[in-house]
Amino acid sequence: MRAIQIDRFGTPDVLDLVEVPRPVPGPGEVLVRTVASGINPVDDKTREGAIGEGAPPLPMTLGWDLAGVVVDGGDGGRLGAGDRVIAMSHQLGTARGTWADLVVLPEEAVAVAPRAVSLVEAATLPLPGLTALQTLDWLAVAAGQRLLIAGAAGAVGGLALQIARARGVEVDALVSRDEQAAFAREHGAGLVSTDPAAFPARGYDAVFDTFGAFVTEAVADGGRYASIATQAGPVPDLSARGVRTTVHQVREDGAGLAELAALVDAGALRPRVHASYGLQDIRAAHDRFRAGGLAGKIVVTF
Repeated sequence: MRAIQIDRFGTPDVLDLVEVPRPVPGPGEVLVRTVASGINPVDDKTREGAIGEGAPPLPMTLGWDLAGVVVDGGDGGRLGAGDRVIAMSHQLGTARGTWADLVVLPEEAVAVAPRAVSLVEAATLPLPGLTALQTLDWLAVAAGQRLLIAGAAGAVGGLALQIARARGVEVDALVSRDEQAAFAREHGAGLVSTDPAAFPARGYDAVFDTFGAFVTEAVADGGRYASIATQAGPVPDLSARGVRTTVHQVREDGAGLAELAALVDAGALRPRVHASYGLQDIRAAHDRFRAGGLAGKIVVTF
């Protein structure tokens, strides 16, 4: 079977389509035939060697996102052959990349895919969707409360905006470019601006920072501030104001994926595909991802 692997770090030219042994599921695992996967910033950083000692040994198969069809549901009984599923594999922690024709995953990391969208669209959900969902759960922002999302039109921020609005949260949006404002407004954001100074000081019960904006003055005393921008470093200490802070790290979570799928099927969450590329065009797909200016995810189809 085929997989996208690297045996050295560098530009997209190091990505190779190679033949690898067919994986065999063990107890508590399922075997999934991949239909599509997304490219995420962590894939780009891993390929170029920016992860450092946290990367699995070479050669490695890349990829975190997965949308596909179950080949072998294992002995758990919850999933069966032919089921359409989505999953996220923590590639850095397990060396279990998803850019392969067949992928073995723990059953608890897999969920039935949403019925309302294609598997190509569903492939955009796992990593950014779980990051958004798990961070919002940590922020514990409830219906009627106020949330500021920094980067509200990006892959994670755009999903966080939709999830928060589905929960009845009042959301304001900091976006990077003027052309992103329409997306934020269309998905329920109130105040939308490219200027961090436009948002009221101490005005939000919680802040979700997707890119290291550090708009710490916006969070109210006693509130919560979560960042997912690990490359930007820790959030400044806000304990003097009673503000709890975290830099969130995503984890595998089949139950969370099921929640995302339910939101998609209810019409509350809309995946965004900017462009899709066949597996043989993986280098071009990475080049397009690196060029930026995306209005959705870059998807690789198998």
